[in-house]
Amino acid sequence: MTARIDHLVTSGTFALDGGEWDVENNVWIVGDDTEAIVIDAAHDAAAIEAALGGRTLRAIVCTHAHNDHIDAAPALADATGAPILLHPDDLPLWKQTHPHRTPDAELAEGQELESAGTTLQVLHTPGHAPGAVCLYAPELATVFTGDTLFQGGPGATGRSFSHFPTIVESIRDRLLALPPETIVRTGHGDSTTIGAEAPHLDEWIARGH
Repeated sequence: MTARIDHLVTSGTFALDGGEWDVENNVWIVGDDTEAIVIDAAHDAAAIEAALGGRTLRAIVCTHAHNDHIDAAPALADATGAPILLHPDDLPLWKQTHPHRTPDAELAEGQELESAGTTLQVLHTPGHAPGAVCLYAPELATVFTGDTLFQGGPGATGRSFSHFPTIVESIRDRLLALPPETIVRTGHGDSTTIGAEAPHLDEWIARGH
Protein backbone atom coordinates (compact mmCIF):
# COMPACT_ATOMS: atom_id res chain seq x y z
CA MET A 1 0.00 0.00 0.00
CA THR A 2 1.28 3.46 -0.90
CA ALA A 3 1.93 5.85 1.93
CA ARG A 4 -0.65 8.56 2.50
CA ILE A 5 -0.64 11.82 4.39
CA ASP A 6 -3.09 12.35 7.23
CA HIS A 7 -3.59 15.79 8.76
CA LEU A 8 -4.62 16.80 12.26
CA VAL A 9 -4.96 20.32 13.70
CA THR A 10 -4.33 20.78 17.41
CA SER A 11 -4.67 23.90 19.55
CA GLY A 12 -2.52 25.24 22.35
CA THR A 13 -0.07 27.94 23.35
CA PHE A 14 3.21 29.10 21.86
CA ALA A 15 5.53 30.56 24.50
CA LEU A 16 8.92 32.23 23.93
CA ASP A 17 10.83 35.24 25.25
CA GLY A 18 8.26 35.82 27.98
CA GLY A 19 5.25 36.02 25.66
CA GLU A 20 2.40 33.59 25.02
CA TRP A 21 0.15 33.26 21.98
CA ASP A 22 -2.78 30.96 21.23
CA VAL A 23 -1.96 28.89 18.15
CA GLU A 24 -3.27 26.08 15.99
CA ASN A 25 -0.67 23.62 14.73
CA ASN A 26 -0.66 21.20 11.83
CA VAL A 27 0.29 17.66 12.77
CA TRP A 28 1.22 15.50 9.78
CA ILE A 29 1.09 11.70 9.77
CA VAL A 30 2.83 9.85 6.92
CA GLY A 31 2.20 6.14 6.59
CA ASP A 32 -0.17 3.38 5.54
CA ASP A 33 -2.64 1.20 7.43
CA THR A 34 0.05 -0.48 9.52
CA GLU A 35 2.79 2.06 10.29
CA ALA A 36 3.44 5.79 10.27
CA ILE A 37 5.64 8.62 11.42
CA VAL A 38 4.36 11.79 13.06
CA ILE A 39 5.76 15.17 12.09
CA ASP A 40 5.47 17.64 14.99
CA ALA A 41 3.62 16.26 18.01
CA ALA A 42 1.79 19.43 18.97
CA HIS A 43 -0.35 20.00 22.07
CA ASP A 44 -2.50 16.86 22.26
CA ALA A 45 -0.84 13.45 22.47
CA ALA A 46 -4.18 11.65 22.94
CA ALA A 47 -5.65 13.15 19.76
CA ILE A 48 -2.55 12.24 17.78
CA GLU A 49 -2.57 8.69 19.14
CA ALA A 50 -6.25 8.39 18.22
CA ALA A 51 -5.48 9.59 14.67
CA LEU A 52 -2.88 6.86 14.37
CA GLY A 53 -5.66 4.32 14.86
CA GLY A 54 -3.47 1.59 16.26
CA ARG A 55 -0.76 1.86 13.62
CA THR A 56 2.83 1.30 14.69
CA LEU A 57 4.49 4.69 15.18
CA ARG A 58 8.03 4.50 13.81
CA ALA A 59 9.20 7.97 14.85
CA ILE A 60 8.14 11.37 16.14
CA VAL A 61 9.99 13.88 13.99
CA CYS A 62 10.38 17.46 15.24
CA THR A 63 10.81 20.11 12.56
CA HIS A 64 12.16 22.39 15.31
CA ALA A 65 11.94 22.74 19.07
CA HIS A 66 9.57 25.63 19.70
CA ASN A 67 7.30 24.45 22.45
CA ASP A 68 4.15 24.35 20.33
CA HIS A 69 5.72 21.77 18.03
CA ILE A 70 7.14 19.48 20.73
CA ASP A 71 4.99 19.85 23.83
CA ALA A 72 3.15 16.55 23.27
CA ALA A 73 6.18 14.60 22.02
CA PRO A 74 7.24 12.93 25.30
CA ALA A 75 3.69 11.83 26.13
CA LEU A 76 3.21 10.43 22.62
CA ALA A 77 6.57 8.66 22.85
CA ASP A 78 5.64 7.15 26.20
CA ALA A 79 2.29 5.97 24.84
CA THR A 80 3.66 4.43 21.65
CA GLY A 81 7.31 3.58 22.30
CA ALA A 82 8.36 5.67 19.29
CA PRO A 83 11.66 7.60 19.37
CA ILE A 84 11.74 11.40 19.27
CA LEU A 85 14.03 12.81 16.57
CA LEU A 86 15.41 16.38 16.67
CA HIS A 87 18.29 18.25 15.06
CA PRO A 88 20.93 18.80 17.79
CA ASP A 89 21.19 22.54 17.09
CA ASP A 90 17.74 22.92 18.64
CA LEU A 91 18.58 21.28 21.96
CA PRO A 92 18.74 24.62 23.81
CA LEU A 93 15.16 25.34 22.73
CA TRP A 94 14.06 21.79 23.53
CA LYS A 95 15.41 22.09 27.08
CA GLN A 96 13.25 25.17 27.69
CA THR A 97 10.18 22.95 27.34
CA HIS A 98 11.47 19.53 28.44
CA PRO A 99 14.47 20.07 30.76
CA HIS A 100 14.31 16.52 32.12
CA ARG A 101 13.78 14.61 28.88
CA THR A 102 16.08 14.51 25.88
CA PRO A 103 15.25 13.42 22.33
CA ASP A 104 16.10 9.83 21.49
CA ALA A 105 18.04 10.44 18.27
CA GLU A 106 19.43 13.23 16.14
CA LEU A 107 18.34 14.45 12.74
CA ALA A 108 21.04 15.40 10.25
CA GLU A 109 21.23 16.96 6.80
CA GLY A 110 20.83 14.31 4.13
CA GLN A 111 19.42 11.70 6.49
CA GLU A 112 16.64 9.55 5.08
CA LEU A 113 13.66 8.36 7.09
CA GLU A 114 11.28 5.69 5.87
CA SER A 115 7.60 5.15 6.51
CA ALA A 116 5.45 2.66 4.64
CA GLY A 117 8.02 2.39 1.87
CA THR A 118 8.18 6.17 1.39
CA THR A 119 11.44 8.05 1.91
CA LEU A 120 11.59 11.42 3.63
CA GLN A 121 14.81 13.35 3.16
CA VAL A 122 15.98 15.62 5.97
CA LEU A 123 16.86 19.14 4.84
CA HIS A 124 18.53 21.29 7.49
CA THR A 125 16.93 24.73 7.05
CA PRO A 126 18.02 27.00 9.92
CA GLY A 127 16.70 30.51 10.39
CA HIS A 128 13.40 30.23 12.24
CA ALA A 129 15.35 28.10 14.68
CA PRO A 130 18.97 26.86 14.52
CA GLY A 131 17.98 23.22 14.15
CA ALA A 132 14.94 23.67 11.94
CA VAL A 133 14.51 20.95 9.34
CA CYS A 134 12.17 20.25 6.45
CA LEU A 135 11.25 16.77 5.26
CA TYR A 136 11.05 16.19 1.51
CA ALA A 137 9.06 13.21 0.24
CA PRO A 138 9.64 13.10 -3.52
CA GLU A 139 7.28 10.15 -4.06
CA LEU A 140 4.50 12.19 -2.48
CA ALA A 141 5.55 15.43 -4.22
CA THR A 142 5.51 17.05 -0.80
CA VAL A 143 7.82 18.92 1.54
CA PHE A 144 6.91 19.35 5.21
CA THR A 145 8.33 22.74 6.15
CA GLY A 146 7.42 23.25 9.80
CA ASP A 147 7.76 26.99 10.37
CA THR A 148 10.44 27.59 7.71
CA LEU A 149 8.14 28.37 4.77
CA PHE A 150 4.47 29.29 4.76
CA GLN A 151 1.92 30.36 2.22
CA GLY A 152 3.08 33.95 1.74
CA GLY A 153 6.63 33.81 2.99
CA PRO A 154 9.23 32.72 5.52
CA GLY A 155 8.58 31.85 9.13
CA ALA A 156 9.00 34.49 11.81
CA THR A 157 12.52 35.56 12.75
CA GLY A 158 11.88 38.28 15.33
CA ARG A 159 12.53 36.20 18.43
CA SER A 160 15.41 34.42 20.15
CA PHE A 161 17.41 31.84 18.20
CA SER A 162 16.15 33.17 14.85
CA HIS A 163 17.86 35.03 11.99
CA PHE A 164 16.20 36.45 8.86
CA PRO A 165 19.15 36.26 6.40
CA THR A 166 19.66 32.62 7.42
CA ILE A 167 16.05 31.60 6.78
CA VAL A 168 16.08 33.31 3.39
CA GLU A 169 19.26 31.43 2.48
CA SER A 170 17.71 28.15 3.64
CA ILE A 171 14.59 28.70 1.58
CA ARG A 172 16.47 29.86 -1.52
CA ASP A 173 19.09 27.13 -1.50
CA ARG A 174 17.18 24.14 -0.14
CA LEU A 175 13.46 24.61 -0.76
CA LEU A 176 13.14 26.68 -3.93
CA ALA A 177 15.44 24.16 -5.61
CA LEU A 178 12.68 21.55 -5.33
CA PRO A 179 10.28 20.94 -8.24
CA PRO A 180 7.74 23.77 -8.52
CA GLU A 181 4.80 21.39 -8.22
CA THR A 182 5.98 20.25 -4.78
CA ILE A 183 3.25 20.76 -2.19
CA VAL A 184 4.42 22.71 0.88
CA ARG A 185 2.71 21.36 3.99
CA THR A 186 3.33 23.86 6.76
CA GLY A 187 3.41 23.94 10.54
CA HIS A 188 0.45 26.32 10.71
CA GLY A 189 -2.23 27.34 8.24
CA ASP A 190 -2.84 26.37 4.65
CA SER A 191 -0.59 24.47 2.29
CA THR A 192 0.98 26.02 -0.80
CA THR A 193 3.46 24.96 -3.49
CA ILE A 194 7.08 25.73 -4.21
CA GLY A 195 6.04 27.22 -7.54
CA ALA A 196 3.58 29.59 -5.87
CA GLU A 197 6.15 30.91 -3.40
CA ALA A 198 9.33 31.02 -5.49
CA PRO A 199 8.52 34.24 -7.43
CA HIS A 200 8.24 36.22 -4.18
CA LEU A 201 11.76 35.71 -2.82
CA ASP A 202 12.90 39.22 -3.72
CA GLU A 203 9.81 40.66 -2.03
CA TRP A 204 10.61 38.84 1.18
CA ILE A 205 14.19 40.07 1.14
CA ALA A 206 13.03 43.64 0.55
CA ARG A 207 10.55 43.30 3.40
CA GLY A 208 13.40 42.09 5.59
CA HIS A 209 11.44 40.18 8.22
